Amino acid sequence: MATSPLVSTDWLAARLSSPDVVVVNAWLPPVGQPDAQPEYAQEHIPGAIFFDVNALSDQASDLPHMLPPAHVFSSMMRKLGIGDGQTIVVYDGMGLYSAARVWWTFRAMGVERVHVLNGGLPKWKAEGHPLEDLPPVPRGERHFSARLDNSLVADLEKVRRALASGAQVLDARSRGRFSGEEAEPRAGLKSGHMPGARNLPFTELLEGGCLRPAAELAAAFDATGIDRGKPVITTCGSGVTAAILSLALAEAGQAKAPVYDGSWSEWGAHPDTEVVQGDA
Repeated sequence: MATSPLVSTDWLAARLSSPDVVVVNAWLPPVGQPDAQPEYAQEHIPGAIFFDVNALSDQASDLPHMLPPAHVFSSMMRKLGIGDGQTIVVYDGMGLYSAARVWWTFRAMGVERVHVLNGGLPKWKAEGHPLEDLPPVPRGERHFSARLDNSLVADLEKVRRALASGAQVLDARSRGRFSGEEAEPRAGLKSGHMPGARNLPFTELLEGGCLRPAAELAAAFDATGIDRGKPVITTCGSGVTAAILSLALAEAGQAKAPVYDGSWSEWGAHPDTEVVQGDA
């Protein structure tokens, strides 16, 4: 089994019929396109399970797509037919966007054998691999036992403590949003960034919908001033593209980079959080 958090399209194509491999189609509309519709009904990788990030989140939270409690996530996965011990391969229709969030979600829930399909559906299609437009086939419930790994999740207080101690916090938002020169896409949020945070837009880690090679990722983190030998908390607008940073850190050799789940949706709306503007 691959040790990288990524698998290639050829790797998946060779194992598509394996009963131990579960393909998951991650779906989340981009923040600027809330009415966008999933492509699953029109085309998906054969046998893929549809994973709606918004629906499979904490419905009691006012913040977008927060992690649900572990026992709730266990119930959700059992109903989808995902069980303990399987190898999960997550992809999305954009190449690499929501798949990283779902990868991190499974890891935060204690799943070790979970990977992202590098290049996602666009690369899969471009290479002529099979597709289907069939409705999901009921898989039957399987036993799934989630156990929250707190080392992979950061909340507001954990981020406060990290910043106060000089620990590394890395923001995936665009440079304009980080500096405060661009307005936030979600209404009512302050503009700027956390004091002490660094900025590495997630788009700079991608090429053609794929994560860049590990050596290039390492160089990008190093150029940002990140010490990959020390802990890094990742953040973004709502905990989605932060997961791309954590995925890239894992590919570059740092296995555990917790995501600030609430991210700027929480920090930028909170009355008692400090916000600064300008470059890091």
